[in-house]
Amino acid sequence: MTTFQGPLSHVRVLDLSRILAAPWAGQILADLGAEVIKVERPGAGDDTRSWGPPFLKDANGQDTREAGYYLAVNRGKRSITVSLDKPEGQEIVKQLAARADIVLENYKCGTLARYGLDEASLRKVNPRLIYCSVTGFGQSGPRRDQVAYDFLIQAMGGLMSVTGEKDGRPGGGPQKVGVPIVDLMTGMYTAVAVLAALARRNETGRGDYIDIAMLDVQVATLANQAMNYLVSGKVPQRNGNVHPNIQPQDVYACADGDVILVVGNDSQFGRLCEVFGRGEWTRDERFATNAQRVRNIDELSPLLRAEFARRSRQELIAALDAAGVPCGAINSVADVFEEPQVKARGMLRHVPHPSGVDVPQVASPMRFAEAVLPSCDAPPLLGQHSESILAELGYGADQIGALRHAGAI
Repeated sequence: MTTFQGPLSHVRVLDLSRILAAPWAGQILADLGAEVIKVERPGAGDDTRSWGPPFLKDANGQDTREAGYYLAVNRGKRSITVSLDKPEGQEIVKQLAARADIVLENYKCGTLARYGLDEASLRKVNPRLIYCSVTGFGQSGPRRDQVAYDFLIQAMGGLMSVTGEKDGRPGGGPQKVGVPIVDLMTGMYTAVAVLAALARRNETGRGDYIDIAMLDVQVATLANQAMNYLVSGKVPQRNGNVHPNIQPQDVYACADGDVILVVGNDSQFGRLCEVFGRGEWTRDERFATNAQRVRNIDELSPLLRAEFARRSRQELIAALDAAGVPCGAINSVADVFEEPQVKARGMLRHVPHPSGVDVPQVASPMRFAEAVLPSCDAPPLLGQHSESILAELGYGADQIGALRHAGAI
């Protein structure tokens, strides 16, 4: 284990979750220095271990059992295999909960209660516990017992209705976001919630129970699109890359490829016009203010496209950068890790993996002036730390062997 002290080096997390949303929260806590113990099914582990290809290749170039999906969500954790349906396994979880500050779980409503591992049961062994349940629909309501995945929630929560090209245009129709954004945002809200409860416990001495629903998160993160509807009564529509409230913001074709233009205010629009030698646009009542540009974007857009088409990407990006107008190329994922700014910030790191190779990891974006984030260990092999964790709980070698023989670990 690393010896660096992160901001949460005093916190212990029992991670009973799998897939992405809650494990993402667990990884955030691990990045911050918390000790995170990941409980997995014997023999199978987290579902995402098998969500490939691609899989990490070992020193001999052979596929391991570690899919890229799993490797993206579980660094810095310790893995123990425990069979929750066996009394011996339930006892192990209770002992881990007795030492923990936070429990993360994302089982269907009522599942852990059958095993005596629900919030009420674990609070008996640790009254100060912060217990967080992450589900698709929450602990109440008509859908509480239903399973949900990110794709479904993107659809149900309205995100797909405002994502994608408008109907009637090439490629028109609803689209999901290119990453599982609801899972990721749910993980972020989960991390914020458990840390808020932890801060509150410092004041009251009491733990808490937190109910996080993916659908709630998606509704909350409709953000400006939700408020646009609520204040106007007009249902937002898909409109490709065109921003509903700020213009011009879109993809524009230069002579040798596409770029993104992001004009955020009237001053930036004025500087854009200067670069193009079109100062008269700033005096045109159709374009002089952002509100007017939003209303008249169908008239402004072809004028802009004509100017972009006359210039190369490199020429235009350089000119707009110098003028303080946000503009940039559309990077592939490979391009992202070659971007000088990304390199300068150290966002790609490699850490030793038990398979004998270094595994790439996208670094935490958090930077602290008064704390050093630990250089987290690689995502663990299935059950990699079972024996050491059990030894910390006081189990001897014979007891651990008996647990294996009984299929409890």
